Amino acid sequence: MSTLNDPTEVDAIDTINDLSKGVPSHARDNLERRLLRKLDLRMSILLILQTLNLVGPSNARLQGFEKDLHLHGQQYATTLSILYVGYIVMQVPGNMFLHWLEKPSIIIPSCMIVWGTISVLTGFYTGIVVARFFLGFAEAPFFPGIIFLVSKWYKRDELALRIALVSCGSFLSSAFGSLLASAILHGMQDKLGQAAWRWLFFIEGGMTILVAICAIFILPDFPHNTRWITPEERALAISRLANDGYGKADELGKQTTMQGLQGAVSDWKVWWFAVAAMFQIVGQSFFAYFPTLCATLGYDTTVTLLLCAPPWVFAGIVAFTLTWHSDKKQRRYKYFVVPNAFGALAFIVSIFTMNKAARYISLFLVAQTVTGYLVVLGWINNTFAREPAKRAVAIALMNAMGQIGNVIGSYVWPTNWGPTYRYSYVICIAALGVSTGMFGGMYLYLKHLNEQIERNERDVKDITEIREISFKYLV
Repeated sequence: MSTLNDPTEVDAIDTINDLSKGVPSHARDNLERRLLRKLDLRMSILLILQTLNLVGPSNARLQGFEKDLHLHGQQYATTLSILYVGYIVMQVPGNMFLHWLEKPSIIIPSCMIVWGTISVLTGFYTGIVVARFFLGFAEAPFFPGIIFLVSKWYKRDELALRIALVSCGSFLSSAFGSLLASAILHGMQDKLGQAAWRWLFFIEGGMTILVAICAIFILPDFPHNTRWITPEERALAISRLANDGYGKADELGKQTTMQGLQGAVSDWKVWWFAVAAMFQIVGQSFFAYFPTLCATLGYDTTVTLLLCAPPWVFAGIVAFTLTWHSDKKQRRYKYFVVPNAFGALAFIVSIFTMNKAARYISLFLVAQTVTGYLVVLGWINNTFAREPAKRAVAIALMNAMGQIGNVIGSYVWPTNWGPTYRYSYVICIAALGVSTGMFGGMYLYLKHLNEQIERNERDVKDITEIREISFKYLV
């Protein structure tokens, strides 16, 4: 909503010029380190927020969830997939609204308060499909919103690691959520006359609401309107992105939200990323069924949920290592291929054996497949770095299309295919193959564009023209 007519914006740009001329480089480096520490610490609340999303139905399924709600056949899959209807519909409008209002510290926690409330009510309500339908609308703005927020603060070679930092809550929720779910399902049965799986929703929703209220006072907005940074830090935050190819500082606020929408939907690259993401998510559809896959090892509910934790801890370690190295080398596609290759190997092992040790080890490799998608999220931010309004829509559109993959994936794991789930694994291998090929095509195209840019740079004589064309894609 701000423009260059805002006094804060003009002051920030003036300070940028002063920084570049009058501040010693070591002082600027110290200021940058202090700014990043402050941002990383405050952004870590997003990790906690995601960790609280305990994947309730997949854990509750092991303790009477389907029986109590009289779910039969594909009704459990419908319960999972209906969430993504609202999720798909609201992601693009949610990110457009976030770009327009410029208050992520209000919008993101507010979404969480709503979904925490719905989660609590789910414990009381028997119409689980209706509750999940509205839960999708509440959750939709959260994930694309936090990815867009991160992209408004960090440079391109810092982005993948920070996306992993705020996104690995999904790994922790799968790991420690299973541990917490194990304690709740084991110890809360018939407390106050309620089934243990209902307590899972009560506790998850209540914790979510409390942490979301705290997040309102912790999360940043955007560099030009965050209140708790100093003028020097504000100027540095804006100039860092301008120098990194995110556009000139004096062009902030020029592109409207509707222009961003038009630019995103008319760019074939956005749709290519989106369709490839859809196939990738189908290949990762095991995520919602992970406790079910652990249950094929033949242990009781408590042990099964405990066994779910280590693979996701391993996936979190892989995520941080992979994204850190991807940022360091400023490469994306190759770091996306590696987790997919190991994931496909794990699927193949699971197809051909029911040996407990082999299948459990394969679950570690299955879990780390999700880390490749974090690299892709960094990649799409890098690709549309210079157009914030377009980037907001592109992130949401890609993630929304990805959720179509979740709808499809909900039906990839029917119980009559268990306990081997061989057909499910074959579908996942095929989906990962398609996504890897599509992202490979984008890699070759962007690499070709970079080669053209390098040729143009060699041909020009004017240094100002070189600055205009020097932006290169990370591939």
